[in-house]
Amino acid sequence: MATAALLLPLLGAAPSDSTAQSSANRLQLAFASAAAEYHVPQSVLLGVSYLQSRWDAHAGAPSVTGGYGPMHLTDARTALAEAPPHHSEGTEDARGDDARTPLHPEAKLPGNSELPARLTTLPKAAELTGLPAEHLRTDPAANVAGGAALLAAAQKDLGEPLSKDPADWYGAVARFSGADDSATGAAYAGDVYGVLRTGEERVTDAGQQVALAPQPDLAPDTGQLARTGLRTLDTAGTQCPATVSCEWIPAPYEEFGEGDYGNHDLGNRPASQSIDYIVIHDTEGAWEGVLDMVQDPTYVSWNYSLRSTDGHIAQHVKAKDVAWHAGNWYVNAKSIGLEHEGFLANPDAWYTEAMYRSSARLVTYLSKRYDIPLDRQHILGHDNVPGPTAGTIGGMHTDPGPYWDWAHYFALLGRPFEATADKNGGLVTIRPDYAANRPRFTGCVAQGEPCAAHGSSAVRLYSGPGESYPLIKDIGLGTTPTTGVNDLSSRVSTGQQYAVAERDGDWTAIWYLGQKAWFKNPKKNPTAVNATGQVVTPKDDLPSVPVYGRAYPEASAYPAGVPAQTVSPLPYKLPAGQRYVVGDKVPGQYYYAVTFDEASHQVVVGKDLYYEIQFGHRVAFVRAADVRVEGSAG
Repeated sequence: MATAALLLPLLGAAPSDSTAQSSANRLQLAFASAAAEYHVPQSVLLGVSYLQSRWDAHAGAPSVTGGYGPMHLTDARTALAEAPPHHSEGTEDARGDDARTPLHPEAKLPGNSELPARLTTLPKAAELTGLPAEHLRTDPAANVAGGAALLAAAQKDLGEPLSKDPADWYGAVARFSGADDSATGAAYAGDVYGVLRTGEERVTDAGQQVALAPQPDLAPDTGQLARTGLRTLDTAGTQCPATVSCEWIPAPYEEFGEGDYGNHDLGNRPASQSIDYIVIHDTEGAWEGVLDMVQDPTYVSWNYSLRSTDGHIAQHVKAKDVAWHAGNWYVNAKSIGLEHEGFLANPDAWYTEAMYRSSARLVTYLSKRYDIPLDRQHILGHDNVPGPTAGTIGGMHTDPGPYWDWAHYFALLGRPFEATADKNGGLVTIRPDYAANRPRFTGCVAQGEPCAAHGSSAVRLYSGPGESYPLIKDIGLGTTPTTGVNDLSSRVSTGQQYAVAERDGDWTAIWYLGQKAWFKNPKKNPTAVNATGQVVTPKDDLPSVPVYGRAYPEASAYPAGVPAQTVSPLPYKLPAGQRYVVGDKVPGQYYYAVTFDEASHQVVVGKDLYYEIQFGHRVAFVRAADVRVEGSAG
């Protein structure tokens, strides 16, 4: 009752009329109030909250693991019961190779009876504070109080005093992560104390000004970790940086009758073929269920899974081997797949800072190890992977979707998206303000129903310079474009680059899917920045050139015993006069692996060369012999 009384002014009071400043500081005051009530250092409370949510409240919407508010208090029971399948939805064959029978297994989702403690911290916080669970979900001040109560309880459980010194809270912070192993707890606590040392300051998604003063000399008592009772991970065999927690949970390479096998292919990368891409996925499945999926030999596979609550990583397939995850065999054979935990049916859900940071460290490590450029033609979303053939376009997946914060992610990778030219550079890099950019979407909960307003990396495209013009149509889909959250027909995403076709006041046109596509780009609040680079355009004697979803070799390159794969174009054309941004120049390549015996596996390399281009929302390929490369400026 005392806690509830303390919070009443914060929960119910209207913003003061005296100054806008007092209203903008309410969340900061909530941290101070909760810290005083539960005898937790305010800096520790702020540091933990920053790692959970960057202090954002997300208007009460849950995260991908059912976490609410600035402290990411989890209440996943209801959401878990509604979890949809992911890899078995639609028509996509995750392996993406028409030389082998498509695999469409049913997803195995966990039951709702036994949830781990890390997914039920909100009910525990309700018990500790006496506050209703609904308040903890929807009111930021109550949520902060719940987080403070959990930290204080963890400190007491460890037999540690409720000290005013933030250095004395290392063990409690590690426990707060929800981790069940010491490596994950240490990685999480290390991130929190890193934030405490550097300090942070930002305006939240609700317009709240929050600041954490730096404490550069802070040295936590890391010896407390040994007293937390967390298990020790077996890290043998993992390919992860030392800065993350990582364990080896292998996907099976297993034969199971009539020559069939799963759930990946053995290889010898990068010696046999280069690793050129990292593909970012969203699981739409809970951690435990996702691990069950990847350990099923009849199912699909990916290289790494990342847990939302604490950023923990499990590796399943060695980088040398080929996982079945992207729906395009050419991309699979040359990529590493990362699945990020998230199981809510509602794609409005948000991703934790802990997972973003852990993922960015893993991608940075992999990019250095395999020489993968850190740009949006090599760090792909699953939604950027092209359909390998015309018939597969409609079934390709759309995750991680418009709510993945690509700008923040690339800032963590040390590659922020910045202007590299003036308006004469010839290119634009899509870069809206994530929090302020809130395009209308439908279908998050029910088809046709509006989604909740939410920050987004996506920018919508029109056939003329105004929102009254029709949306851009994707002829490969053959459907009328909509504002559906999974409809990629008429949108671009943060970090993608396109050649400028025309400008008209606050509107910019780009070349997109063989068309001129317009997006709103006002000078005072731009949704793109100027850039320069290399582009391709058809050679002078060609009215248009075909576009491909994979860079396969010519038929004469295949040796005896390896069936030649059809070099079939997609239903798009790259017309004369249009220009598209170049990624790589690559040889036609096909990894033949359709038997369990890897002795028959071969990498076929042709003489035909291709350019990867940013063609629409997804990347594509054109034959080098069909196009010329030129600078974008001028």
